[in-house]
Amino acid sequence: MLTDSESALAREVLIHGPISRRALTTRLGLSAASLTRLAKPFLDRGILVERDEAPDGSVGRPSRPLDVASELGVFVGVKLTGDRVYAARTDVRAQLLARDDRPLPARDPDAVVACILEVLAAIGGGRVNGIGVSVGGVVHGGVVEFAPFLGWSDVDFGALLSARTGTPVTVENDLVALAEAERWFGLGRGIPGFSVITIGAGIGYALVAHGEVVRSREAGVGLGGHIPLAAHGPVCDAGHRGCAQAMLTSGSIAAQVSHALGRSVTYDDVLALARGGDPAARAVTGSGADALGRFIALAANLTLQPAVVLAGDGIALFHLEEERVRAAIAADRDPRADTVALFVDDSSFTAWARGAAAVAIQAAVASLTLS
Repeated sequence: MLTDSESALAREVLIHGPISRRALTTRLGLSAASLTRLAKPFLDRGILVERDEAPDGSVGRPSRPLDVASELGVFVGVKLTGDRVYAARTDVRAQLLARDDRPLPARDPDAVVACILEVLAAIGGGRVNGIGVSVGGVVHGGVVEFAPFLGWSDVDFGALLSARTGTPVTVENDLVALAEAERWFGLGRGIPGFSVITIGAGIGYALVAHGEVVRSREAGVGLGGHIPLAAHGPVCDAGHRGCAQAMLTSGSIAAQVSHALGRSVTYDDVLALARGGDPAARAVTGSGADALGRFIALAANLTLQPAVVLAGDGIALFHLEEERVRAAIAADRDPRADTVALFVDDSSFTAWARGAAAVAIQAAVASLTLS
C-alpha cells in the first residue's frame, strides 16, 4: 500500500497531469528534492512517466511534466437501474472508450451478473483493471443494503460479480460515484466544494466539501427528493406536496401534463409540446424550472458552497427553461452572495457509468504498491 505522501502524489498527477514538478511541489508542500525522491519509484515502475519538456514560467531549464502512463489501466463502470444496465469502458482518467446499454431480463442478482457479462463482452474484451458498479440505494462496504429500484436487500454484489469476472469490483451508491467522477475528472475538478443535483426518473443530491465527497449512509436514502419547493405543487407518492420529487421527476412532469390534456404523454412529449408553446406543457415545465432554481439556490445557501453540478437523464428541462431556472436561483440568493457557478453535465446515463468507473479507478489507486 502507498504511504499518504505517495497516495497524494499519485492522485495529483492522475487528476491534474501532465503537471510540472514546480506545480506539484506547491500543491504537495514539498521541496524539489523531496518530490524527486518521492516520484522515483513511480517512474521506475512505469506508473508515472515524464512528458516532453515544456516551459512552466520558471527560470532555467524547462521542466518535464509528470503524467500517468497511458497503459496504466482500462476500467469499466456499470450503472444499474431497475430495468436497464448502462456500461462505459474508460481509460485511467475515466475518459470514454466504449459504451453499451441493454435491458435487464430480470432483477435477481444472478440475472444482473449475467447481463453485465454480456455488456462487458460487447464493449471490448481484454484485460480490465477494475469494475465499478453504482446503484441507487444504500451501499455500505460494497454490500447493497437496500436498492429499491432493484428490490435488493443485503446483497454482496461486488463479491458475486468479482467471482464471475476475476476482476476487482467496487460497488457504490450512484450519487456518491457520480460526485467522485465530477470531483476527480469532471466539471468539479479543482473546485473544493460543490453540490451535485440530478433530475430524471428520480432526484439525487450529493455534496463535496473541502475537496472530499461527503459520505454517509443517508446518501442513498433519497432525502433530496423530498425537499419542499412549491407550496401549491402536486403531491408525491409519500404525500409531500410540492417536493422535489413531485416537481422535478420526469414521471411526475409527464403525469401532470397528461392529466391536463386528458391523454397520456411521455416526458419527451412534454418537452416537445412546451417547445411548441402548448399552454399546459409550458405551465408545468415553468413550474419545474422555478422549483429547480429554488433547489439549486437552497443547496448553495445551506452548504455555503456556491457551485452546483447539474446532471441526470431529465437534464433537457434545464435547457428548455434555462432563463427561468437562473432567475429562480437569483431570486432565492442574497444579492451580496456570490453568483452560483452552475455546471451542466449533458452526458445523461453515460455520466452515471463514468461515475462507477471513477470509483473503480480510485480503488485501484488506493491498492497500488511500489514494492
